[in-house]
Amino acid sequence: MTELGETPLGHWVLNTAMGQIVAGVVLLVLISLVTGFVVSKLLALLARRMLTAVGKGHWAEALKRRRVARRLSYAVPLMLVMSQIYLLPMDASLGSLLARLFLIAGMVFLFVAINAILSAWQDIYAQSARAQTYSIKGYLELAKIVVWCVGLVLILSIIINRSPLLMLSGIGALSAVLLLVFKDTLLSMVASTQMTANDMLRIGDWIEMPQAGADGFVIDMALHTVKVQNWDKTVTTIPTYKLFSESYKNWRQMFESGGRRIKRTLRIDASSIRFLDDEEISSLSRYSLLHEYLLEKQREVEQTNQALGEAARVDANRRRLTNIGTFRAYALAYLRQNRELHQDMLMIVRMMEPDAQGVPVEVYCFANKTAWVEYERIQGDIFDHLLAVLPELRLRLYQAPSGSDIARGLGGGSRREAMERAYAVQPSPQEAGPASQ
Repeated sequence: MTELGETPLGHWVLNTAMGQIVAGVVLLVLISLVTGFVVSKLLALLARRMLTAVGKGHWAEALKRRRVARRLSYAVPLMLVMSQIYLLPMDASLGSLLARLFLIAGMVFLFVAINAILSAWQDIYAQSARAQTYSIKGYLELAKIVVWCVGLVLILSIIINRSPLLMLSGIGALSAVLLLVFKDTLLSMVASTQMTANDMLRIGDWIEMPQAGADGFVIDMALHTVKVQNWDKTVTTIPTYKLFSESYKNWRQMFESGGRRIKRTLRIDASSIRFLDDEEISSLSRYSLLHEYLLEKQREVEQTNQALGEAARVDANRRRLTNIGTFRAYALAYLRQNRELHQDMLMIVRMMEPDAQGVPVEVYCFANKTAWVEYERIQGDIFDHLLAVLPELRLRLYQAPSGSDIARGLGGGSRREAMERAYAVQPSPQEAGPASQ
């Protein structure tokens, strides 16, 4: 077999400085690869056993998924190669250059591993119940930025072979530029901190922000952006600092209170409002929701009218019950006996200022279910009943006249018949004479 030194490659490696340097570097790289593989396996095994022993097995899975041990296994051998690079027969300047290159590569993998640990922390936190309301994603992203900033300063200091403190003093001189470049990051950092500290926003909150086109549930909170899934399943991305500097509506307190407001108006036709006669009062007294009310009111009316004496013979002087007042009493009694409404929250049926669309009667109460579907069902059931009971009190709901109403008003019958009558009364050109031509 030919000896290694007798081959051209062997002669070059054994008898030239450059060959020895290349061979040494190749040998160190091979050693680093083997060392990295061993370190990776040992770190993964050691971390899994230690975390499992203290009841943190899920951390071991998260670190494995983020490949933390693999990244650390790259950093350790590179540091080892850097420390042994001076054993090679080379100039001090070249050795220093190679040492710095290996050191920079090792530090890059080290900072990548630190960021992977932060990502694993986020994965663990996302699986907890607390993550459904509070997000730490913004803080972890800020920590990653700080880690990379520190790493960048250290790497630059290694490249120029100067102290990191010197780099920091230079950065101080560029603070104005840095503030301009990282303006949004700084604003978002302050906003995220304030919102979390003051519990202004959580994941799962329903918010409305018309100026940003957002109306839905918060699904993600990061350092720079907050994502809102709208009702049409689109996603609106809002800068974090805007949620701190601009106003928006958060419906979380409504869900926590357990009551969702019902506020809707019935507009009564003013021409249907009138006094009730004795026969109508007697007929309405059969309704259980009005029986006690009418008895008490009739007693009050009789006492008031008796006190008037002879003046009570004039209808304008007498006190009488109205159908709209009785309807308000009926509506309030109906709400108070409804088990799907919060009886301990504000409940009122009030008459508002009349306008061109009739006399508004507003119903104000709170449903005891906040889910949208159930809330709409409860609200619909209430107003179905109130609308249906209006004719019993000889009341009509105001409705703007339609084309068929106008047609009937012109002469009765259908709209088509009214139009035919309108055309029939117009004289023909021949009957109208020359003046119409």
